[in-house]
Amino acid sequence: MRQGAVKAVAAAVRDPSTSGPIRPPGAFLEASACPHTSLQESAMADPAFVITVLAAFALVALVAKGVTKL
Repeated sequence: MRQGAVKAVAAAVRDPSTSGPIRPPGAFLEASACPHTSLQESAMADPAFVITVLAAFALVALVAKGVTKL
């Protein structure tokens, strides 16, 4: 088998690029700066998602119907 250039070089990272922790302890889940969405926005997103999914399935059905006629 042919060995690629990546496997041919046996180099390893010897020193870390940063000294110390990447983020302070306990800062994994921080509060976001954006405000929470309103109940109305959430209520409008659900029907929009359902309509989009139904439209996508209808489009797939039309394409499948057209393919079978070929």
